[in-house]
Amino acid sequence: MKITKLSLVATIAISSAIAGGDIAPVQPTITTPVVSSEACNSNTTINGKLTGYYYTDDTVDLFDNDSSEFGMAATLDVTHKFNDNIAMNFSAIGYVNTIKRNYMMESDKNGAFINVANITANYADTTFILGRQLLDTPMLGGFDWLLAPGAFEAYTIANHSFENVTLVGSYVRTWRANNSGDNFNTLDGDNWTLGAAYDDKTISANLWYYNVDALDYTQFYVDAGYDFGAFAAAAQYIMTDYDTGDDSDLFAIKATASLGGFDFLAAYSNVSDRVAGFVGRDTIYTSSWNTFASTSEGDAFKVEASTTYADISATASYAYYEYAQGSDEGHEFDLILGYNFTKCIDANIVYSNTNYGTSDDINALEIYANYKF
Repeated sequence: MKITKLSLVATIAISSAIAGGDIAPVQPTITTPVVSSEACNSNTTINGKLTGYYYTDDTVDLFDNDSSEFGMAATLDVTHKFNDNIAMNFSAIGYVNTIKRNYMMESDKNGAFINVANITANYADTTFILGRQLLDTPMLGGFDWLLAPGAFEAYTIANHSFENVTLVGSYVRTWRANNSGDNFNTLDGDNWTLGAAYDDKTISANLWYYNVDALDYTQFYVDAGYDFGAFAAAAQYIMTDYDTGDDSDLFAIKATASLGGFDFLAAYSNVSDRVAGFVGRDTIYTSSWNTFASTSEGDAFKVEASTTYADISATASYAYYEYAQGSDEGHEFDLILGYNFTKCIDANIVYSNTNYGTSDDINALEIYANYKF
């Protein structure tokens, strides 16, 4: 599962208004007025994406229909600006599966749903987002895998009055997990998060607090990083306080560097006493395409190298995970290739070999392409 980080700034930008002038009403006259389509639509932007996604693994055999899926989706994104401060945003998705089996992408042979539907209001340095939206916080958020990203129905406020600082608060009502079709599930109780992020290109830091009644925990998250120029280093700590049973402590560090056209990463994490809580996905440094490091118990490490050659991007990584306090061991190897034919057309291949600590290795191949318009 690709854990693509949609930054908070990017998330807000998706919901931001697009500039455009007011259109005066056309008064009826004897002759037919000529109004350009550009003027009629200057307050509305429409974008779209077509996706084709093929997945196969060797739980039966690679390329066997009983262990393969092929889905196609069309996404339509619409933003309408009412004035300089208020905008309305929609993202509608229709999909179809061409290989019918017990498990299909988005949980049905075909269907459609509205993934994003919100009102965005801007006042001074503050943005309000009310309704269905994409959220990206360290331990609560959606990720873009298969046909559509996970989404939430929430009320979000973000402020950037202070230089290099973003303050965020979200109250979350429902959650549509990735690859679950139109199932926006109500989260019981009060579920909210408050966070602060700092980034001046050299020093970065995040501080978050989560109250997740739906999963019976509260959580404290902190990370900090420093870019030395030749390399960068970062550390993160997550404490999950469960209502019952043991609590969880997670500590992770990573180092990144660039050399000879390659980017390198090395990371280590340790989860003690109990798995860490998260909603949707985590952002632990040792997490991989298929594995969330929060779900391990014990030590984990990850090494990764990536480069771009002749417009082909390539990333290879290997990660090791301990489960159940080291009684079981797992691992994951990922090879991810991508190519942009144009600014609007891309194709990607992902090969993964994963062991979750209690089963045989699973080899999987994912091939997908996008056309944006």
